[in-house]
Amino acid sequence: MEKERLSLRIEKERLEKLRKYAKQKKKSMTRLIEDWIDRLKLEEDTRE
Repeated sequence: MEKERLSLRIEKERLEKLRKYAKQKKKSMTRLIEDWIDRLKLEEDTRE
């Protein structure tokens, strides 16, 4: 699967919290964010 870059700005404290959480879970920050995105439920498009 082709990968693309995501760039965002967050508060320093949130970034540090994410880094610590990733280290505790032995996962990359990318993996944590991808896992969270995969859990999102999308509403079905009913505008046909």
